[in-house]
Amino acid sequence: MMDIRSARSLGMASCSLCHKLCRFVDDDEIAQYCPRCGTRLHSRYPNSVVRTWALLITAAICFLPANLYPIMVVSQLGNDTPSTIFGGVVTLVHHGAYGIAAVVFIASLVVPFLKLIGLVILLIKIQRGWHLNANQCTSMYRMIEFIGRWSMLDIFVIALLAALVNLGAVARIEAGPAATAFGLTVVLTMLAAMTFDPRLIWDKEVGDE
Repeated sequence: MMDIRSARSLGMASCSLCHKLCRFVDDDEIAQYCPRCGTRLHSRYPNSVVRTWALLITAAICFLPANLYPIMVVSQLGNDTPSTIFGGVVTLVHHGAYGIAAVVFIASLVVPFLKLIGLVILLIKIQRGWHLNANQCTSMYRMIEFIGRWSMLDIFVIALLAALVNLGAVARIEAGPAATAFGLTVVLTMLAAMTFDPRLIWDKEVGDE
């Protein structure tokens, strides 16, 4: 076991909003607030694991229709051409736009999938006591938080195209049913990352459960 001590064992807690380190009495009956910003203090987010699981499972359910249904419908001279996320990537490759295809593939397929898998690994480590390196787990969590915001790239592209390409019956681009599911997937994974308490990763390392 590493020779380190947690802030909770020292009677301290970090504010979740402004990150001020405050004196803290670990008693659920006593409501304590950050003296700087007034946010309620918790040594660990309440029900963090349960809430994160709930958000992750919902995100995984939304991820399926997001990839099975068309995310964009291109109407040209009365002909509607629906396209899924993967279909859009293939179309971009066929047109020689390899760079854009790679960006869309990574941002819309790889990143959401890795976020789901990464958070599942962290949750199982906490619940099942998997012997994974805490430093690496913390780095993985920070990466999940950082890349989450870029997963909305597809939605931004569709919104931009729908605004730019609107020529009535001649040509127009509309968002498909998968756009809603994909947007929900991104938002839910972002909320799951926010709900997850990374301090739980270190609790077993310092024997502070």
